Amino acid sequence: MRVSSILTVLAGLGLSASPVWAQTSYPLRIDNCGVPLVFDAAPARVVAIKSTATEMLLALGLGDRIVGVGFQDGPVPQPWAAAGANLPVLAEKLPSQEVVLEVEPDFVYGGWESNFAADGAGERAGLAALGLVSYVSPPACRSVAPEPLDFEDLFADIAEMGMIFDVSTSADVLIAEQQAALDAIVPDGRGLTALWYSSGTKTPYVGAGSNAPAMMMDALGLDNIMGDVDDGWVSASWEAIVDANPDVIILVDAAWNSVAQKKELLAENPITSQLDAVINQRYLVVPFPASEAGVRNVGATADMAAQLAALAFDK
Repeated sequence: MRVSSILTVLAGLGLSASPVWAQTSYPLRIDNCGVPLVFDAAPARVVAIKSTATEMLLALGLGDRIVGVGFQDGPVPQPWAAAGANLPVLAEKLPSQEVVLEVEPDFVYGGWESNFAADGAGERAGLAALGLVSYVSPPACRSVAPEPLDFEDLFADIAEMGMIFDVSTSADVLIAEQQAALDAIVPDGRGLTALWYSSGTKTPYVGAGSNAPAMMMDALGLDNIMGDVDDGWVSASWEAIVDANPDVIILVDAAWNSVAQKKELLAENPITSQLDAVINQRYLVVPFPASEAGVRNVGATADMAAQLAALAFDK
C-alpha cells in the first residue's frame, strides 16, 4: 500500500480509531538491494546491526523479537528507550558471523550493506545458504544505487518492514504520526546556505545531495552547499567550504567525534575560523543515529527547525 493510501484511510478512520488491516499473506516476496527475499512467516528471532535497524524495530513494537544487536551508534531515545534498555549486545562494533549465528536468528537486519561482509556478519549469499534471511536498510544500498532519498521513500520502508513482520497496523500508525510531524515543520524562508559536517578533521566528511542529510536539509529550507554532488556523503576540502561560506553549519554529534570537538576544530583552524557561521556560532546539532536514514529523521528535522528559528541573522 502506498503511503498516500495509508494516510487517506487513517484520516477517514481517525488516528484514535483501531483499524483492522489484512494480515500479511505469506510467503511474502520482496526485492532488497537487488536480492530477492522470501519470507515464509514473520521473523521471530532478529539480529539488528546499526542503530537505524534497532530503532526501526523498536518503533514498530518488535523489541521482543530482537535476540541481539551490534554496532549501536548511540543510546536509544525516547519513546523507545525502555524497550531498548536490555537488548543483548553481541558486539560493540560489527559482530562476526560466528557471533551472529550463536543466537540462532532467522533474520539479520543491517543498517548498511557493508555490514554483510565475510569479515563482518557474513555475506548475504552465505547466510541464505544457512537458512537466514538478511535485509539491508534500502537507503543504504550500494550494489543497487538508490534514488535520491525523500520522506515518502522512508515511509515506504516503514510500511515494508510492517509487511515483513505482519504488523502493518503499527507501521501505518507510525507513518501517519511521522507525516503529521513532518507537515508541521515550516521550512525556513531566509534563503540560507548550510554545510552538513558529519566527521573528519584534515578532510571533512559532509552531507551531499542524495541521502538523509539532503532530505532533512531540504525540509528545513536550507540550501546544501554540497547538494550538487550525487552521493549521500562525500569527502570535501576545507578550502571549498570556506569558498562557499555557509550561513549555517549542521554538526553531527557522535561519541567518536563530538560537537565540542568539531566546534574546537572549526574555531582553531586558521581557515575555518573566519567562516561567518563559526564567528557567529550558527550551529545546528543532530545526534549521529538520527543523521542516517531511519525513524528518527522526522523528529530530528523538527528539532533542528526549532534550533534554526532561534538563530539570528543580519540578512
